Amino acid sequence: MVLDLDLLLKAYRIGVFPMSDSRDDPDVFWVEPQRRAIFPLDGFHMSRSLAKKLKQDRFHITCNTAFDKVIAACAQTAARDLPPGASRSAHVTPDRNETWINANIETAYTGLYENGFAHSIECWQDEALVGGLYGVAIGRAFFGESMFSHVPDASKAALAALVASMRHGGYALLDCQFMTDHLASMGAQEISQKEYLQLLTQVLYGVDVTRDSREAGGRSYSSSSAAASGSGAAGVVAPVLSLPAAFGELSDGMALDEGAGFDTSSSPGKRIAQSLTHTS
Repeated sequence: MVLDLDLLLKAYRIGVFPMSDSRDDPDVFWVEPQRRAIFPLDGFHMSRSLAKKLKQDRFHITCNTAFDKVIAACAQTAARDLPPGASRSAHVTPDRNETWINANIETAYTGLYENGFAHSIECWQDEALVGGLYGVAIGRAFFGESMFSHVPDASKAALAALVASMRHGGYALLDCQFMTDHLASMGAQEISQKEYLQLLTQVLYGVDVTRDSREAGGRSYSSSSAAASGSGAAGVVAPVLSLPAAFGELSDGMALDEGAGFDTSSSPGKRIAQSLTHTS
């Protein structure tokens, strides 16, 4: 099954995403979890060890410099378990013995990357790629697909950079798909499928989302019939927001609000840590 890029983007807009049963299985099936993990952008829990590593620039963090390497690394480590007899149901759980990223999925997301919809965050040490993540950006939403880590805190550093960039760039929703202990420890929260679809509609269709309603406890959702931002892939409508631009401004210290407590002369890692501890 070859994934059509326009179909793939449309699937994200209705809360659906693809998976495969294994790396060698050519087929793809669509998943819509009954419970959805999201990441409140003001609720990132940063451990002392991670904050120290960021402030000391233990990792060199980049955006969109090695998408192919990141998705390949994720394909080697990604794992989500499917209960026996339920491989194509909505009851997908986060633990899996085999990767769910097959060659068709890898090719499709590379196509989204080439068209400006998919992005990667990379963590490097001594010029070696030691961690990272990738996902899809549509409008003010980022749909996280997978992450990997070869050294302690590398994937957490990538997620910290993503959250900081999204906050700086005006994003409103970080979708984590499935809840895991790893994500929960950093502040992810779980909501129902109905609540997720209401929130997704708000974000994609131009309805303002306040900080309170972005959190899992918020219940004051309303939908809109306005047109969603972006309607396709190649040669159609580009994403409204640019994650690479937001990351670049944060990393380079450009366009930051110095009056709000940002030290634009500090290191990139320190600015990421500053951004995540600044909540005004």
